[in-house]
Amino acid sequence: IGIFKSLAGRPATIRLLDPPLHEFIGTMDAGQKKDLSKKIGMSAPAITKRIHALHEENPMLGHRGCRLGISYPAVTATQVEAILEAAAEVQAKGTKVLPEIMVPLVSYDRELELQKQVIDETAESVRKKLGLKKSELKYTVGTMIEIPRAAITADKVAEHAEFFSFGTNDLTQTGLGLSRDDSSSFLPTYQDAEVLSNNPFAGLDQEGVGKLVEMGVQGGRSTKPNLKIGICGEHGGDSDSVKFFHRTGLNYVSCSPFRIPVARLAAAQAVLEERGHSRSEIS
Repeated sequence: IGIFKSLAGRPATIRLLDPPLHEFIGTMDAGQKKDLSKKIGMSAPAITKRIHALHEENPMLGHRGCRLGISYPAVTATQVEAILEAAAEVQAKGTKVLPEIMVPLVSYDRELELQKQVIDETAESVRKKLGLKKSELKYTVGTMIEIPRAAITADKVAEHAEFFSFGTNDLTQTGLGLSRDDSSSFLPTYQDAEVLSNNPFAGLDQEGVGKLVEMGVQGGRSTKPNLKIGICGEHGGDSDSVKFFHRTGLNYVSCSPFRIPVARLAAAQAVLEERGHSRSEIS
């Protein structure tokens, strides 16, 4: 509710559950397990056993994002119900709302198709419960492009999407096969050896990951010419990356709040450079 009120009619892009399960249940202590046991009627040892069964060796590429939603549709449905009921409540008080529901970690177009079915069915149920017409509670469905296959097959993915958002943090990880959490130990060595000119998690690897972004934009808009496309991630606050995204045809960048001034300045510079102004004139 607070998000919709604060945005006051501007689009609110809400990503569905994306972190791996271990981030929610892997650190439960004995007291939390006891409380959960009372709520769901399962013994604490059984809960512990279930937690161990959900353990993954590589959770960032495991059972998360849309994969979790496909395995357990109720996970997606519960989130969508909360989003749309909040939107309806705020809208009833006179504030325009524009929910954009974003499905994460899509690799195959069928994944997005299945999740969109759950979203649409849940939306219809919410409308029926609240006595609203379809035109009285609107939303859009899109996806994050953070897996190389999704970028390569973006023309098919776009058939089920009303917008794309490139998750460049994960796209860099999956595109380079490089862990953001574990690479800091050798990235300085790689920069000293001139393997890398910069940290690819701070400034976009335009020759590699950038090609995936270009492919995704071209593929998506070959299916839907007016497809809304943006990026979310740390690259949205990097000056050179923002200029690349502008040249590639993205509609917007999203970044951490403290990076917004840099992103706005870079976006303005990109437009001026496109119009033929020299760097000295811009600076």
